[in-house]
Order: sequence, then structure tokens, then C-alpha cells
Amino acid sequence: MIKDIVVNLGLGEHDPAGNYAVSMGEKFGAHVLGVAFAYEPVVPGSVMGAIPPEFIEAQRAESDKRAKAAAARFEGAAKRAGISYETRVLGASISGAADRLGRLARRFDMAVVGQPEREKAMPDEVVDEGVLFESGRPVVFVPFIQRSGIKLDRVLVCWDGSRAATRAIADSMPLLAKAKAVEIVIVAASQAKQGELPGVDLGQHLARHGLKVDVKRITSPDIDVPSTILSYASDCGADMIVMGGYGHSRLREFVLGGVTRSLLDSMTVPVLMSH
Repeated sequence: MIKDIVVNLGLGEHDPAGNYAVSMGEKFGAHVLGVAFAYEPVVPGSVMGAIPPEFIEAQRAESDKRAKAAAARFEGAAKRAGISYETRVLGASISGAADRLGRLARRFDMAVVGQPEREKAMPDEVVDEGVLFESGRPVVFVPFIQRSGIKLDRVLVCWDGSRAATRAIADSMPLLAKAKAVEIVIVAASQAKQGELPGVDLGQHLARHGLKVDVKRITSPDIDVPSTILSYASDCGADMIVMGGYGHSRLREFVLGGVTRSLLDSMTVPVLMSH
């Protein structure tokens, strides 16, 4: 069941993540917490003394203003939808925001974050990845081009037999239960051998939960997995992709794996990930 959702609100005029979270609150009858960060100004140590304190304070005031405006926009959308909601405006550094939101999300069923706009990747990119690795909860990444609320007519489940994929499928069950069609997608370098169709056992498992499931094996000779998945999602009209979130630790900092990063950079539909 999904009864508690937390969303990292976008600070621009258009907030796909906030609006998508509101629609999820409607669909599942869930409470939604909208969090807006007022980021501390980033001042390189090499020029710390050269920047007037008044400039730093003005930057801090502008950041606080943007966060409060984001919270107000979210409140308006939540009120119009008639959902249960609350908002918080939190001051933090970029790294501090990532840690804080990740820890906060542990007390929720689902986290929703927005895909950073390409020319404005920082700080959202750092914060969103922090939620995926630190929360222990499923995270829905919403494309910045998203204009509609949640839709679950067709959901693609990416399956490679891994622990991360298994976790993502289990975490997505409340959404899959509302989907009209679920398609298990296996990306391979070549066609399967005669009579071999990986994913059949998983399909049977999901079917026992009352889901209408198809298993599809798609080939990607050059193993460009992200492009293959996104192309197929576009061709079949998928509304959401479910997949494991991959990464590794480097000097105690989590770093997204290549497939995960490439897919999140180029996604055109919401992607649910678990780590």
C-alpha cells in the first residue's frame, strides 16, 4: 500500500515532480509531503574573502524565496486535488540536502523526485541520487518534460534476474496492481535459443498476484541497454518503467552505474527505481 509520499519540489515555475506526486496522492489516497530546499550559497574557498557578505546574504535570501514559492505552488496544487498534504522549507547545503532528504524518505512509502534540466543539473542531481541510495525506499524519477499526472495503462518491468531488479519489482507492486498491462522486458545481445524464454517464471509469479503480464525479449546487439529500453518504451506507449537502480561506493560516496545514469539522463516517462 502507498499511504505516505515525499517529494523533492522543483524550484522552477514548472514542477513536474510536485504535480506528479499530487496525482499519486489522488490515485492512492495518500498523504504527500512536499519538501523545498533553500540551498546555501556555494562559495569556493579560494574566493571566500573576496565576496562581500551582503552578496552572500542576498543569494541566501533569493534561495529562501524560491523555496517558499515552490512550497506555495505545491500547496495550491494539493488543495485543488483535495489530497492530504503538508510542506516543509528546509535550509541546507547541497550535500546536506541529499543526506537529509534520504533520511527523511525512510519514513515514507515512496519518494518522488524530478529529473534535473540538463543546463541546471546541480543541485537536484546530487539530491535525487542521495534519495535513491540513502532512503531504502523506491524512488520515482519524473522527466522534466512530464506534463500529465500518473498513468498506469502500460508499465514496463526491466528484468535481468538481479537483486536490484527484484527489489524494484517488489516495491512497485502497488502500482503494478493498478496497471492495465504489465510487460516484463529482458534486454539481450541475441535472440533466445529454441524454447528458452527468460522471465517466464517471474511472469507466472506476477500472474499469481492477479496481474496481466506479457514477457518480451528485445535484442540489443551493441548492448546499448538504456537506448534500447527507452526506444521500446516509446514504441509500445509505456507510461512507466520499473527497474533496479545500480551504483557503487567510491570513497563512501555512491555513484550511479552507467546504465542507470544514462537512462535517467534520457528518460521520457517516469522511472521507478529501487536500490
